[in-house]
Amino acid sequence: MAEAGHAGAPTRPARSIRFRLLAIALLPTLVILPLLLGIAIARWNTKFDALLITKVNGDLTIAHQYLSRILENTGEHIQALAVSAAFRDAAGSSDAIKLPALLEKSRQTLDLDFLMLIDGNGQSADAGNAWPVVASALDGTPSTAIDIFSNEQLAAISQALANRARIDLVETANAVPTDRKSETRGMVVHSASPVTLADGRKAALVGGILLNQNLVFIDTINDLVYRDASLPEGSKGTATLFLDDVRISTNVRLFEDLRALGTRVSGAVRAAVLGDGQTWLDSAFVVNDWYISAYEPIVDSFGKRVGMLYVGFLETPFRQAKYATLLTIVLAFLIVTAISVPVFLRWARAIFKPLERMSDTIAKVEGGNMGARTELKTASDEIGRVALHLDGLLDQLQQRDRELRRWNEELNDRVAERTSELELANRQIEATTKQLIMSEKLAAIGEITAGVAHEINNPIAVIQGNLDVVRSVLGAQADEAKVEFRLIDEQIHRISQIVTKLLQFAKPEEYAGYVERHAPAEVVSDCLPLVQHLLHKAEIKLIRTDSATRLVLMNRTELQQVAVNLIVNAIHAMPRGGTLSIGTQDQDFEGKPGVALDIADTGVGMTAELIGKIFDPFFTTKRQEGTGLGLSISQRLIARQGGGIVVESQPGRGTTFSIWLPEAS
Repeated sequence: MAEAGHAGAPTRPARSIRFRLLAIALLPTLVILPLLLGIAIARWNTKFDALLITKVNGDLTIAHQYLSRILENTGEHIQALAVSAAFRDAAGSSDAIKLPALLEKSRQTLDLDFLMLIDGNGQSADAGNAWPVVASALDGTPSTAIDIFSNEQLAAISQALANRARIDLVETANAVPTDRKSETRGMVVHSASPVTLADGRKAALVGGILLNQNLVFIDTINDLVYRDASLPEGSKGTATLFLDDVRISTNVRLFEDLRALGTRVSGAVRAAVLGDGQTWLDSAFVVNDWYISAYEPIVDSFGKRVGMLYVGFLETPFRQAKYATLLTIVLAFLIVTAISVPVFLRWARAIFKPLERMSDTIAKVEGGNMGARTELKTASDEIGRVALHLDGLLDQLQQRDRELRRWNEELNDRVAERTSELELANRQIEATTKQLIMSEKLAAIGEITAGVAHEINNPIAVIQGNLDVVRSVLGAQADEAKVEFRLIDEQIHRISQIVTKLLQFAKPEEYAGYVERHAPAEVVSDCLPLVQHLLHKAEIKLIRTDSATRLVLMNRTELQQVAVNLIVNAIHAMPRGGTLSIGTQDQDFEGKPGVALDIADTGVGMTAELIGKIFDPFFTTKRQEGTGLGLSISQRLIARQGGGIVVESQPGRGTTFSIWLPEAS
């Protein structure tokens, strides 16, 4: 048995020892070097990402400088035209065509999209003196800024500009949801220079460049920032001008031959740049791929953030190069480690073979194989002698284990036998105690109730007799106290009913009438007229479902008493109205055929604690009206016929009483 157990046992403990030996021998290689390598890789990765951010920040600086130069050149050109002799001559000429001709020629020469003259009274095509740029020029100071023109303002200048500004929006992933279908506003390099007309009036020479779909502008930025060979193979640089979050000029491609005009920036970038005024320097998803991106806000002449300038380059080639480098480093480390491990294991095997055998044997013994041994025949060193001594100790341990197991089994058998006997005796004592307590309780209640009923009946008889004598003596004068006499009669009758119920509870066998076969549904129908006034009073809806075909054997009056008691209780549980459901159906219980009568309400319900007390004699929740005997008497009447009553209830969800009676044989 020992041989078989050893042959089939796992060698995991031996491997564990070899791995520990290898870890000790290669601690610098397996722990220190990987730790240093990991720190170096993490630092290199951080520096690599920082270099990419630094580069894209530099690219953004170049694009920003170019945009600033466009603004500066536009302002200088318009200012030079405003102080030129040609403009003075044209402005002072009596020829009405000369000034418009000069403005149009200058517009074409300066590559402007519009050039106009606005006097101090705003007498121009667009009443442009509402712009801060124009207002500054009218005050004598030239000014240049980026402004956002509405489509109507562009159309007032030129319908072609209004058409060029319109860009249909393209649904873009991660963008802020919008109901807009197109962007019709225009982003304009807006410049104005002060001039004085021939009649001495102050005016402003205003010109501008529409940046919407201005591909020359955006491609120039891209060529300046991302010259040939400025990016690794596979990457590409892009530049974009945003109006709000919509690309109005870009060289980002939606498809190979289609620029991504009308696409929108992601919600995260929009919130950071346009919402918080920050410069975004990070990776971002641009249309259909990830780019190392830089975004900065564009502010108009009113000081509002109206757009963004973006430059970025494709992240994938850099990420691939980074991963390839990391993979090369990891593979080189793994190869070195894989070559070193077998060498050290081979050297260690001969030295630590006895220790491995002991570890393997101990693991098998812990796993339950008490016959496992090291099986070393001779001991050539101290470790070998320890292994042989271990085999001797295991032989003694196995013998002791057999004896302990035998003693333990005997003790368990005796304990189980005594425990079973005690449990049976406890159950019998508990059942007997409950029966004794119930018998004593019922006997005491019966004796007390019979005595109380007898003592109450005698005064009642005297009161009733004397009341009749009083009526006789008073004669016709008794009518004057007719109401009081009637109340006394009712209370005497009520006391008689209570006494009768007490006697019926105490000695139900003396009050039981003859039994006969009944259909429960017919008994219920006879009961309903007795409680009809209560149903109407509480506005309770009655639902009946009678499917029982079997008959029950019980005194009809007693069955009516039980049904009326449960129906009245249900009505009282619904003071504000509700639904009373009464149903009968055939039902077997513990293999016996019978009939079930269910009475359910939608009233206040009961807690589990209350359900445990409702069948106790004299327990009632009706403080002023109830006697606490109704359910107790009902339970005894049903139990006497071999049936039972169960109740299900939840607070606020109503109560259901279910009566089961055996079928009449």
